[in-house]
Amino acid sequence: MEADHLTRVFSRGLINKVENVAVNDISLRIDDENPSITVIAGESGSGKTTLASMLLGFMRPTSGEIRYQGRDIYSLKGGDWRAFRRNVQPIFQDPFEVFNPVYRVDRILTLPARLYNIAESEEHAMELVEGALREVGLRPAETMGRFPHQLSGGQRQRITVARAFLLKPKVIIADEPVSMIDASLRATVLESLRELKTELGISIIYITHDLTTAYQVGDAIYVLYKGSVVEAGNVEDVVQEPSHPYTQLLMGSIPVPDPRVPWGENFAQISSDDEREASARGCAFAPRCPHAFERCEIESPPHYRLEDGRAVKCFLNEDRPITHLDSLLSDDLGSNTA
Repeated sequence: MEADHLTRVFSRGLINKVENVAVNDISLRIDDENPSITVIAGESGSGKTTLASMLLGFMRPTSGEIRYQGRDIYSLKGGDWRAFRRNVQPIFQDPFEVFNPVYRVDRILTLPARLYNIAESEEHAMELVEGALREVGLRPAETMGRFPHQLSGGQRQRITVARAFLLKPKVIIADEPVSMIDASLRATVLESLRELKTELGISIIYITHDLTTAYQVGDAIYVLYKGSVVEAGNVEDVVQEPSHPYTQLLMGSIPVPDPRVPWGENFAQISSDDEREASARGCAFAPRCPHAFERCEIESPPHYRLEDGRAVKCFLNEDRPITHLDSLLSDDLGSNTA
């Protein structure tokens, strides 16, 4: 599965038309032979969910192309489209979008088992369903037969994870899969995601605003700000030594469990409202950047390549060679990112 130069623009107004670029020129690749967990990180409104919707085929890009096994997904029909739907599965942030309140929760698990013929019999299907529930820390006896309103938000979310586990697809696109789960259970779900990659060879696109969980599960990371990739590379390099000012401020906003370590200055800076607006030509982060200078407000920076192979969209690295996200996908780091 490949995504090349995806851009999505939303428009509003008939006379005074206003455009909002939700996703701006993003490329990534999923490789069957090198399963990985790719993190898409950023604050609310950075374009993460819009990108996921395009990758799932729910929303057409304004420009760019998404290919599955070498074919544009919007050209797939019949059995090919069905195979794409089976092999590229979502885990949504809000489980209420998944459940029909008039059906028991059994339906979200047993229906895919029947539709995709993954079970030899009804008894076998039930065995698979119960196994999937246990994988995400749920007890089948306490879950099956209930209506959605009879379960907690965390239980509903884990059922959606179990559904993806049940189908064993090639790719899972997980949009904030642990955001509604208690901290004590997050480790269980995150470990389940890791097992999907290591034991079943399933690649995962893990969308989150939480860099802590990103560091726990990710191989590579794309950091988004207002629809653009501002930093991309190996997750350990990016999280431990962030280069872009936005990534640095994101890391600075994470509280340290030590009362002697002051916290709050970076968070206040990144979350404070600024009356200035980014120029259409300049860097989108310039109005909030503590290092911005005149060039940042009139020119959009390219991606620069650092020694460790990551790409950073910031003029503070202008002494480094210019690179493109496409080239990041062709080297060793790219096999992780992909």
